[in-house]
Order: sequence, then structure tokens, then C-alpha cells
Amino acid sequence: MTQTTDRIADEFAKFLTDAAGFAQGMKREADTFVKTQAEHFLRDLDLPSREEFEAVRDMAVKAREENEALKERIAALEEMLKAASKPKKAEKGEK
Repeated sequence: MTQTTDRIADEFAKFLTDAAGFAQGMKREADTFVKTQAEHFLRDLDLPSREEFEAVRDMAVKAREENEALKERIAALEEMLKAASKPKKAEKGEK
């Protein structure tokens, strides 16, 4: 009976080892499938590369900075225009 028990235990251990190997193989297959499908999906979306995204982001930051500088220049020019037009208005009132 001891031989039978050892043989059953050995067969069961072999079965569990094979099952674990099978499960690991299935996991690898599933991971590969999911990764491949995700890559196809993302490629079909026509998303920009990281480098393209960074370049556009840098351009947007630069444009925002230039926009702020232009706002300041316009405000300064408007102040100069107001200051220049005040004496003319005063002269018209005197006539």
C-alpha cells in the first residue's frame, strides 16, 4: 500500500507541476495577445509620438509666453495713447 500511496502522490505532484506550467504558458500567451491588441488599437488611433507631443507642448508654452508679452505691450501702448490724447482733448475744450 505504501508504494501505491507514493505513486499516487508522485502522479499528483507531477499533475500539479504540469498544471502550473500550463497556467504560466497561458498567462504569457494572454499577456502577449493583450499587448499586441493594445498596440494595434493605439496605432489605429493615430496618436502622436512622445517626441511629437513634447514638441507641440513646447510650442504651446512659447506661444503662451509670447501672448502674455504682447498683452503687456498692448496695455502699455494703450496707456501711451490715452496719455497722448488727453492734452488734445483739453485744448479742444479751451477753444
